[in-house]
Amino acid sequence: MKPDPDQLDFFAAPLFPVREAAQSIDLERFRARVKRAMARAIRECPYDRPTIAARMALYLGLASISKATLDAYTAESKNGHDISLARFKAFVRATGAVWLWDEIVSDDGLLLLEGDEARLAEIARLEQERRRLTAELKTLTARPVNIRRGRS
Repeated sequence: MKPDPDQLDFFAAPLFPVREAAQSIDLERFRARVKRAMARAIRECPYDRPTIAARMALYLGLASISKATLDAYTAESKNGHDISLARFKAFVRATGAVWLWDEIVSDDGLLLLEGDEARLAEIARLEQERRRLTAELKTLTARPVNIRRGRS
């Protein structure tokens, strides 16, 4: 049974979670997580692996990238086959899995904002600044200002 659309879900994950940076880098765990995320991106992508590899090659200006190379990038057992940043960017573009960038930066306490989400964050920052300025003005105007210049 589907929940009523008018009913709030208090257990839903926040859309913009607050993150803390990890104190250390667990390289093996990070490597495995990235490879699993890339494998998920391939599963969710409408293109097959050879097409993804061909699209990556096109973005990188290469003659080709083999399906075997793509497989090595996503195989957790292949530690020596880490994807370069340029190839990762081409992979993201080729699969359309922009969410992968968030996966990469999450350990650093960062959150990826896409498009107008950045404008929304700026609006919230300005609202916070406005509240701070309003409180400061309220404090300053709570006492009358006595002007002594110009009096005889």
